[in-house]
Amino acid sequence: MFAVLKTGGKQYKVQAGDVLRVEKLDAVAGQKIQFNEILMVGGESLTIGVPFVAGAAVQAEVIDQIKGEKVIHFVKRRRKHSSQRTKGHRQHLTLVRVTDVLAAGADATGVAAATGTADARRAAHNTAPAAPVEAPAKPKRAAKAAAAKE
Repeated sequence: MFAVLKTGGKQYKVQAGDVLRVEKLDAVAGQKIQFNEILMVGGESLTIGVPFVAGAAVQAEVIDQIKGEKVIHFVKRRRKHSSQRTKGHRQHLTLVRVTDVLAAGADATGVAAATGTADARRAAHNTAPAAPVEAPAKPKRAAKAAAAKE
């Protein structure tokens, strides 16, 4: 059985046992995660989602958080400017091993959904803020304020 899943703006065709390098997810090594955005499930019968297949999921285990290969961006301004600049970038990735493809019943598994780090930051930002802690009063400022009131 295979499935086509969507994560990090990309689509992957997977089956049990595959190892994937996906955009960074908010998970630690050894954690089980579940991809719920399944576009297509195939096997004995083919199911195509509109846009997603209802109740389908792909379960995976996080192997490690890694960095991709370095991408070099070289900028050269020609003629009279004679300047050049080299920039590098390594994308953060998550290495996952697909353990199971579920065609139905994904809601009752109890496995945490795979979310990206941007989603995790957004969720943390939207939670209720902690009660503000007041800083202790500065003694000189308190003395000046008391003297000014007199």
